Amino acid sequence: MSASWGLIATVKAPTEQLLDFCAHHLELGAQRLYIYLDDCNEQSFARLRAHPKIKPVMTDAAWWEKRRGRPDKHQSRQFLNARHACNRRAEVQWLAHIDVDEFLMPEAGTVGEILERLPLTCLCARMRPAEALAEDPDHPTAPETCFKAMHVPAAERQQAAERAFPEFGRYLSGGFLSHVAGKLFFRAGIGMKVKIHNVYMDDEENPGEQELPEVALLHMHAESWEDWRARFDYRMAAGSYREGLKAPVNSGRGGLPLHDLFTGILEAEGEAGLRRFYETICRATPALQQRLAAEGLLRRHHLSLGEKRARHFPGG
Repeated sequence: MSASWGLIATVKAPTEQLLDFCAHHLELGAQRLYIYLDDCNEQSFARLRAHPKIKPVMTDAAWWEKRRGRPDKHQSRQFLNARHACNRRAEVQWLAHIDVDEFLMPEAGTVGEILERLPLTCLCARMRPAEALAEDPDHPTAPETCFKAMHVPAAERQQAAERAFPEFGRYLSGGFLSHVAGKLFFRAGIGMKVKIHNVYMDDEENPGEQELPEVALLHMHAESWEDWRARFDYRMAAGSYREGLKAPVNSGRGGLPLHDLFTGILEAEGEAGLRRFYETICRATPALQQRLAAEGLLRRHHLSLGEKRARHFPGG
């Protein structure tokens, strides 16, 4: 037996990147993809609308006028779009709310088979992330992409991070630049209220939650210096590095909010310091691969996104 499942995503991305995201998950067996186009990309909308398993929505001025205006914060728009998807007639048994730079990866079997094995008391299941590493041009791993995984227990995660990333590991949970909370699959059609990393049933957070170690959430948060630097200023101003967020690591152990960490690096070393930080944390050098492997945290995956895109969206 195999459970039916789908995804919700609010997306602002080039058409090719969006098609890669959709094709990868269609290949895994997703029966529905609810895609909310935050940038109202007409080319993307036309390509998605032609696919029978994808339900694209143009979140244009008319869309937001019906919802008392367009929220300024991207996160708030995500919440409202997720609520709309959850209020639809349930077309699948399970849904997950993820981002366009996140890719599910089952370790063995299919996603549907893994979800089918969950007990009826489990109303949501948490997938933990693995963060992409940039290829070392002197030691390429293509066509595979390297990822750093994480230990779930916080103490074990931090000890491993400080061994794998001796200079900056004390500031980064698991050596990750982005979230370690992961994302949730939740049962559809039962009135869940969906946020980014959690779901709610009435006043209960994550009812019946279980870990889902059989499915990794591959996060392409910083897969190249150029891509990461292009997004850096937005993330510092309004995204995941913005001022006011808590430190990833307990401040009693010397942790800093990422906004403060990056501000300090820029003030002390400028752009060169920021590049050195990236190369240290995000480059799949042989030395870093060796340290991650010693911790049991090195993952390699051949995503073949272009091939999947060609199969599911032929015609260029």
